[in-house]
Amino acid sequence: MFKHKHPYQPFIQNNTKKLIVGTLPPPRFSTGELLEKDVDFCYGSYYNSLWLFIDKIHNLNLRYDNSNEAIDQRKAFLIKHKIGVCDIVESAEREKIDASDLGMQNIKLRDVVGYLKQYPSIETILFTGGNSKNGPEYFFRKHLKDYNLKLELVSNEVPRIHEFSFPVIARETKQSDQTKRTIKTVSLTSGSGAANISISRLPLYKQLKAKDPEFNTFNFRVMQYAEFF
Repeated sequence: MFKHKHPYQPFIQNNTKKLIVGTLPPPRFSTGELLEKDVDFCYGSYYNSLWLFIDKIHNLNLRYDNSNEAIDQRKAFLIKHKIGVCDIVESAEREKIDASDLGMQNIKLRDVVGYLKQYPSIETILFTGGNSKNGPEYFFRKHLKDYNLKLELVSNEVPRIHEFSFPVIARETKQSDQTKRTIKTVSLTSGSGAANISISRLPLYKQLKAKDPEFNTFNFRVMQYAEFF
C-alpha cells in the first residue's frame, strides 16, 4: 500500500480572498520523481492544465520545468491576485500508484474551515472539480458536517455555485458576536482528461462548438476559469 502524503503546505497570505481547493497532486510529486515539464509546486503537473488555463487567461508566459524560477512565477501570480491554495486531502493510501481520486483509501482531510477562520479575508473557494466521489467538493461537504454546516445552492448552472455561513468569533472575547461570515464556493470543471466527456455534453459547449468548429474543451475551461481567475 502506497502512503500518498500531500507534498505542499497550504499557500495562503493574510490578504488572500480566493482559495483553490483540490485533492492531491499525482504521487510523483510526493516521491520527487518529477517529469521534465513538472513544476515543484501546487498544481505543478503540466498535464493537470490549471496553470495552462491561467497562463492563457493572463498571458503570463510561464515556465514549465523543474526550476525555482517556475515556482516563483506561480507564487508571484497568486500573491498579486490574492489567491491561495489549500487542497483538502492531507494524506491517503493507494493500492495502485496513480493520481485517481477514486483510488484513495484511508483518507485524512485537512481542516479547511480552520484555515478559513484563521484567514478572515477569504471570501471564495474555487474547487478544481465537482461533487463526484472523492472530488474536492465531495470531501468538503463531508468536512462541513464536522462543523454542523452545509452548502446551500446558489446557482445550478456549470460551474455550480454554493455558499455557507458560520458565526464570527470575536478575537478579544473568543465569543460569537452574533454576525455570520458567508463563503461562496465555485465548482470549476476539472482539468482532467476524464472531464472532457462531461464538457462535450453541455448545451453551452455544443452551441459554441457549432458556431466555431475549432472551439475545444481547453477553450471552454479557459472561458469558464477567466471569470474567477
